[in-house]
Amino acid sequence: MQPAPKITRRKLSDEVFDRLYEMIEAGQYTPGDMLPSERELMDSYGVGRPAIREAMQTLERIGLVEINHGQRPKVLQPTAVGLMSQIDLTARHMLASSSQSLEQLKEARIFFELGMVEKATGQASEADIAQLRELLEQQRGHLNGDAQAFIEVDMAFHTAIAGITRNPIFMATSQAMLGWLARFHASLLHWEGNEDITLLEHAKIIDCIEQGDKEAAVEEMRKHLERARLLYCLNS
Repeated sequence: MQPAPKITRRKLSDEVFDRLYEMIEAGQYTPGDMLPSERELMDSYGVGRPAIREAMQTLERIGLVEINHGQRPKVLQPTAVGLMSQIDLTARHMLASSSQSLEQLKEARIFFELGMVEKATGQASEADIAQLRELLEQQRGHLNGDAQAFIEVDMAFHTAIAGITRNPIFMATSQAMLGWLARFHASLLHWEGNEDITLLEHAKIIDCIEQGDKEAAVEEMRKHLERARLLYCLNS
């Protein structure tokens, strides 16, 4: 006979969290609704203030409620950006402590960007093309000047391509991955002294998207990303 698993005692705050989470998930409280006050929850669940506050802090950390001093917690509408923000610190720690994780991030970024530019090429509007060209001109304005501003516009350019897909999860993922790369390997986003090549590559990508040539857009993006990755390997 296999030994039975031991019964573990759970923290009161975990029990409170589970009940509130279940009610939010079931739609008893919807985005914009206010949760009961601390006193009401204490009376309802028969627990003390610390258990209620800890449960609320957990709900806030995972982006389900907003807590403002002197007000009852408000239920939030979950978003893709909020979801990515929940894993940001953990991702930073993983990337800082593991060179293998950084390599995996670089590989994932290339795979992701190629998929984004292919999808964007099939549905870009005139306004989308105009936005990409505006970002290109902004980046050109920082040529041989403010390196940080050049990187920020570079990130905006790639995020804008993801935005053309009209999928907020793609856009949030793009922002997160580029943010991590900028933090740990800015050289992958900025080839110092050769910014004009980056601008030329971006211009080619825009032209392919505008022409609706998916295959060419993917190939230009591949060359753009592989060049940056190869340069980093040669300089590291």
